[in-house]
Amino acid sequence: MMTTLSRRRLLATSAAVAAFTASPVGLAASPSIPAPPKPVKKPKTITQLGRTRTDEYQWMKDDNWQKVLKDPSVLRADIREHLLKENAWFDACMADTKPLQDKLFEEMKGRTKDDDSSVPAPDGPWAYHMRFDKGAQHPLYVRMPRNGGKEEVLLDVEAMSKGKAYLEVSATAHSPDHKLYAWAEDDAGAGNYRLRVKDIATGQTVGTPMESTSGSFTFSPDSKYIFWTYQDENARPVKVFRRPARGGEDVLVYEEKDPGMFLGVGTTSSRSFIMIAIANREAGEYHVIPASDPTAAPRLFAPRQVGQLYTPVDFDGRWYIHTNADGAVDFKIMTAAHGTTDRASWKDFIPHEPGRYIRGIEAYRNHLVRLERANALPRIVIRTRDGREHMITQEEAAYALDLAPGHEYDTATMRFVYQSPSTPRQWFDYDMEMRTRSLRKTQEIPSGHDPSRYVAERFFIKAKDGAEIPVTTLSLKTTPKNSGAPTLLYAYGSYGYGTDAAFGVARLSLIDRGWIWAIAHVRGGDEKGRGWFEDGRKRKKMNTFTDFIAVAEALVARGDSTKGRIVSYGGSAGGLLVGAAANLAPDGLFGGHIAAVPFVDVINTMSDTTLPLTPPEWPEWGNPLESAEDYDTMWAYSPYDQVANKPYPPILAHGGLTDSRVTYWEPAKWIARLRDRAPKAGPFLLHINMDAGHGGASGRFNLMKEQARDFAFALKAMGDSQAGARLG
Repeated sequence: MMTTLSRRRLLATSAAVAAFTASPVGLAASPSIPAPPKPVKKPKTITQLGRTRTDEYQWMKDDNWQKVLKDPSVLRADIREHLLKENAWFDACMADTKPLQDKLFEEMKGRTKDDDSSVPAPDGPWAYHMRFDKGAQHPLYVRMPRNGGKEEVLLDVEAMSKGKAYLEVSATAHSPDHKLYAWAEDDAGAGNYRLRVKDIATGQTVGTPMESTSGSFTFSPDSKYIFWTYQDENARPVKVFRRPARGGEDVLVYEEKDPGMFLGVGTTSSRSFIMIAIANREAGEYHVIPASDPTAAPRLFAPRQVGQLYTPVDFDGRWYIHTNADGAVDFKIMTAAHGTTDRASWKDFIPHEPGRYIRGIEAYRNHLVRLERANALPRIVIRTRDGREHMITQEEAAYALDLAPGHEYDTATMRFVYQSPSTPRQWFDYDMEMRTRSLRKTQEIPSGHDPSRYVAERFFIKAKDGAEIPVTTLSLKTTPKNSGAPTLLYAYGSYGYGTDAAFGVARLSLIDRGWIWAIAHVRGGDEKGRGWFEDGRKRKKMNTFTDFIAVAEALVARGDSTKGRIVSYGGSAGGLLVGAAANLAPDGLFGGHIAAVPFVDVINTMSDTTLPLTPPEWPEWGNPLESAEDYDTMWAYSPYDQVANKPYPPILAHGGLTDSRVTYWEPAKWIARLRDRAPKAGPFLLHINMDAGHGGASGRFNLMKEQARDFAFALKAMGDSQAGARLG
């Protein structure tokens, strides 16, 4: 199948300062904590569209950053020295939280099944799945005969990781004839993958590795070829190649000339077509190769048009097209014959219905399955070939529901995953004909979990312009109402990626300490449909940040929390949200901010055409090289550019040295400018993982340690007695 300002002065009596001194001078006064790093300023003036800005920390960007992504050892010495100083200062500031971090980690680990495994996915005579050995950081990919028998190990990622500071396997696939196994591996964290193929019978790799791939690949349905994407020196996927599956010459199949488009390759679930997908946030295009002739030149399905997205699915001898054509903001389904796919031939099948957001479709031989969202909650709709429909919904106030497509097309069994903030994940096999479900697995919590101890709430609050923002909270039932509990407020709010009301084992460590975990489903996501996304991007992007602040203020007004007792939390574009909220929020509203791999240097990043995501993401943010209005919109919220002498609470930013999506210099520059321009605020902490990229440390337990570090910072910012003595 086609394969996240008027802040009250921080007084010594405030909760934040009870844990962190507000002044770096105060930190320096502590005999155990040195002064924070004070990087040199080298002002660089940039004039753009008649606007001038000065960047005193631009030197932190290594001119050879592309090489650094592949080989971190070549990082310029002065930059490395500064980052290591920042890490050392972070360690000193957080040293007294080490026992707490260890405790948090053990709690999280205790909620994780040591030898966990996925539900096997059948395909012909075999069933494929993933499992962990006890104590292992990385999984084993295995298969066994469909009806039972001896397990066969296909890939041992734990063994592969030995001696490596980082290893990620992003994608795996077996050939349709079950004789070959392929995987994409990254040993630096930069998202630059090496693709390998092995003969399952011999266990030996075949052919030479495919280097500089994006990680997107597929076997041809006849198992003779492998199609893969190549990415250029700027880490953008630009070409699709085909080579014999057992090794041989690479043949160029497709080259994308527009640096503003993403590129991927896969097959339809029917295994009748190989599909090349080209898209950004505003336009999409597909090229099709028949499975019966995998060496044929790809045929254009329909040319790209700005403002129109589409995804074709092969079902019932026709194309079914998921699209926003003709102003279908929340998408509709159209059809076309296999041989006639120009837009003029598309016919409406399931019409657009405002408020019913069709997120996607999956095809089986006799059933077409839609994943929809209505009233900010998901549902699954199943349609038979003769037009009968029924729906799968749930009863909890907030929940997440997702399709879990398998390998088989000719089946009446569809797998889905259900979870809620208090209910661990459950995997169901659903008989689409009989309309019955069988529970295949419930996420096991070894240390114990009683959902009845918790209360999840879903409510709406009004944004400054009247929009209704969904909010999801989870807390202990014993947490008193109107108690002003400490609150971790999370949001993402970009790219149309909604934040589901899902279950998470890590957050229970805060909730069990009397915290409220809150999710602000702000504009920029798709929780209320595609229009919710459109109202939170480009020149409407400020809505994302004002929505987030409105939710924080509402939590105070409701009595859930109090001013200064809310810690914001977000990563990547969610880190941008955290940085913008730090600048825009009223004084004293937040007691701390945690920004993971934060996109905070907006103007500079979106003006650098060499960076991997810049041209493809102009449709999301705007183009400050060509549009003065886009420039001014970004300038108004860019966290780095809007830093001022304000009473910021404690801020933690962290990133990865080999992150190609949000580069290490963004959080490094931001923290440096915060310390310089707000010398009596903070403190401002930075940690750069020198061995990882955008996703953080590799290995399931290492990721838990990073979560434990973040939560220890939040607890310390709130003055929790477990978080050690007051700094300073």
